[in-house]
Amino acid sequence: MTTTTHGIRSMTGFGAASSPLAGGRLTIELRSVNQRFLDVRVTAPREYAPWEATCRALVGSRVARGRVEVYVSRNAPARGRTRVVPNVEAARDYAAAWRRVAAELGLTGGLDLGLLRGSEIFETVETPRDLRREFPEASRVLARALAALDRARRREGGNLQRDMRQRVARLVTIERAIRGHAATVAGELQAKVNDRLQNLLKGSTVDPARVAQEVAYLAERSDVTEELVRLRSHLEELRTLLAAGGAVGKQIEFLLQETHREINTVGSKVNQLEVTRLVVEAKGEVERLREQVQNVE
Repeated sequence: MTTTTHGIRSMTGFGAASSPLAGGRLTIELRSVNQRFLDVRVTAPREYAPWEATCRALVGSRVARGRVEVYVSRNAPARGRTRVVPNVEAARDYAAAWRRVAAELGLTGGLDLGLLRGSEIFETVETPRDLRREFPEASRVLARALAALDRARRREGGNLQRDMRQRVARLVTIERAIRGHAATVAGELQAKVNDRLQNLLKGSTVDPARVAQEVAYLAERSDVTEELVRLRSHLEELRTLLAAGGAVGKQIEFLLQETHREINTVGSKVNQLEVTRLVVEAKGEVERLREQVQNVE
């Protein structure tokens, strides 16, 4: 099967973008790691709090699952206008206290404002700067960072896709080999049952009907036709998902669980050395696929 241009994406990646601001620069960095569901964590200046909902929505439009950490930094000055606000009540108290001291000590002269220096009378208040005008540009920077993140996730996803397709192809080969060996089970059972009855009856004539009955019973217990049909179906679906790409991680996880179930059942039913060897190999391939899919979106 040919791979579509969509491919699969890894949940691990990094992307960054920046843009100049008046007197500085805005930079957004994205880091993503694997996680079962989408989890967006934003670290930004407090003035950007109203923009965080937009940020999360933009990330959600490009990322299906994984933990995405968004770091927003701006080195442009964010200080607003400052002004000095007098505390008239406190000044009145200070003036009254000074006059009382002057009267007690017999001091003359007016109130020296220098006495009020360092007191609570004058307070410097900063009017926060409204950064909302930067939000549209922040969204554009985020879009570029998301594009870079997507490229990184697709590159890693391509590596995962190639490895997983090779392992599924090996499982298809193993399934065919098991199917071939399973077809010989009935004949082998007949020979084993005949030898067993000959030993039990010590050379007496063996009733063919009894042999047939024993063989039928054991063959029914060892029949893996249904398991192999389901296994082949799961493997075909896995190949289809890997070729289609997109956010297929959860579907692949489920199919691998079912694939392991069928392989395990085949191994428990067919008591044949070669089949046992193939089952062990198949379980190893499924386990490696399970490890890989943990990082597939």
